Amino acid sequence: MITSNPAPVARRCLVVSPEFTVFTGRGPFEEASIPPDPVVVAFDLGSIDAPATLSLVGSGRAEELASEDTGATRIVLFISPSGLARIGADTLPQAAERLDFHLPSALRAIAMALRDCDRDSEAGDIYRTAKALELLCDTWSALDGGELVPAAGDSDLSQADSRRLLEARRLIDEQWGEKLSLHGIAARCGMNREKLTRGFRKMFACSVAEALAERRLSEASRMLVTTDLPISSIGYENGYLNNASFARAFGRRFGLSPSDYRAARIAA
Repeated sequence: MITSNPAPVARRCLVVSPEFTVFTGRGPFEEASIPPDPVVVAFDLGSIDAPATLSLVGSGRAEELASEDTGATRIVLFISPSGLARIGADTLPQAAERLDFHLPSALRAIAMALRDCDRDSEAGDIYRTAKALELLCDTWSALDGGELVPAAGDSDLSQADSRRLLEARRLIDEQWGEKLSLHGIAARCGMNREKLTRGFRKMFACSVAEALAERRLSEASRMLVTTDLPISSIGYENGYLNNASFARAFGRRFGLSPSDYRAARIAA
């Protein structure tokens, strides 16, 4: 669940390479070394009053974004086109373009780890560099894969409902191992079931049940390959109360039974 903002983080500049600079803080970041003609990615990590967002800004608006003071700590990446080419990025914004997306839980967790690292030693810089590269690569992987949900200004969802729906998605992403039900998720997010059902499909192009099943089955597939736990235990840990229901759901998703999937992946 989103909590209030932590204590302000001092402005910090990390030059990963001549092509890639990372800033942490409120801004502005005018004193920092910025690569030429950069694309900018800004991560606003959210609070009780505002949803977590990701903004992708073309090179023509980089100076505008660098000089902003949002009043809250955020992570800002400045990356040159040549740097993006190195990670195989396919999607690039136009120079004057700004694209806003809801920030997925996985990217938010990486950004928070980068923000909250308070080591001042060389080890701290190595850690922050690794997290910055992970954040950059995972952001473009999600962008090129069409996985980011636009924060559309013309949506008929209110800002309050959008925050509640994002909280519902975060509950699924982070607490999928618990006994989550449509009624329980709606109650925890302050929505009724009908509004949750309709709004969730509108925002994420899937139902609550589909999102929960995808999260649980993805974890089950990982556990089948990386652990030697019995299949029945893996199914139970991922919310399936018996082998038959787990096998049916897994087969629909991956086209193989859990045992065949494990055997094929281990053999490969």
